[in-house]
Amino acid sequence: MFRQLLPFLITAPALAYAGITLQCGRSFFGKKEKLPDFAPPVSILKPVKGMDGESFENFASFCRQDYPAYQIVFAVAAPTDPVIPVIERVMEAFPQVDISLVVDGAIHGANYKVCNLMHAYAKAKHPFLIVCDSDIRVRPTYLREVCAPFADAEVGLVTSLYRTSGVKGVGCAIEALGFSCEMVPNVMAALKLEGLSFALGASMAVRRSALERIGGFEALVDYLADDYQLGNMIHRAGFRLELSPYFVESIMRGSESVSEVLVRQLRWGRTMRVSRPGGYCASGITLPFPGALLALLVSGFSLEGFAAAGLLYLVRSAVSLNYSRAFVKDRLLPRWLWLLPIRDAFSFGVWALSLVGNRVLWRGHLFRLNRGGKIVEIA
Repeated sequence: MFRQLLPFLITAPALAYAGITLQCGRSFFGKKEKLPDFAPPVSILKPVKGMDGESFENFASFCRQDYPAYQIVFAVAAPTDPVIPVIERVMEAFPQVDISLVVDGAIHGANYKVCNLMHAYAKAKHPFLIVCDSDIRVRPTYLREVCAPFADAEVGLVTSLYRTSGVKGVGCAIEALGFSCEMVPNVMAALKLEGLSFALGASMAVRRSALERIGGFEALVDYLADDYQLGNMIHRAGFRLELSPYFVESIMRGSESVSEVLVRQLRWGRTMRVSRPGGYCASGITLPFPGALLALLVSGFSLEGFAAAGLLYLVRSAVSLNYSRAFVKDRLLPRWLWLLPIRDAFSFGVWALSLVGNRVLWRGHLFRLNRGGKIVEIA
């Protein structure tokens, strides 16, 4: 009897976790809270290096905001950066928007993105700041959505979920599925079970006084996971973090290869391992692919093993469909549902590789990750 039940016991943690994430998602996205009418002046800081997919439209989306007072500060390190002409086009196309461009190559630490943020911060005029990645696109209501929670003086940071609604090729689909079928469910579970103590780098709105309380962007300049650290430091400083239900859109660069996606995912995985070592290592038991594979192996590929694996992926597919269609609304599923086991195998491989090694490749630079998440450039 035990031998027959063993495959189901092996898949039970991943099966239970799938159910938990579904309930957490329903709890979060089912809320219909009216946002306060609070629209304080805000400065959008855009650290940029090189071109992203559809850069002009990404930048232009921030210039079309239905918002009373805001500025945009682009920060670039090199005067030869090919993105500068694009920024200049944006400035010409939207003369009514307060837009600045800072070109400064000064290095203050190992994280060059944070160096850019430090230069942009010097030009920021307003008491609320938004840090947004260069590959992000937003709708005209974005600023109203993410700034409204600051009506509560205890809120120090508001972060946003992200998705990719359009993909080109298997490589992009593998990464995009990771957002809706893995990242968002994991955030929902963390929010419900632990509370929010970190930020997501795609979009972070921060109260200037909270940023100054932790020592400004200078406090982040030697960390790779500057987004995680920013949220965690502000949380530990006594401010509350809020997760906005508003999704920003991550625009991918055309068709990417699986190897390019692997390099980026491995960087994220190793970063999370050193930032949250206990939680990241323990997360392996919730991954569906190793549970399904182990159930088949220990059962000798018996009927019970296939039944356990099949049940797990039936539930996994149902939960992923629910997230994609009802919560994230990225339109990826059911079209890419056949790729879900491959994405899960990919995630397990990244998780396993992330447990060893301390080198990451980021924007053409090789870094060594030290304990706590600090980095040192080695090439």
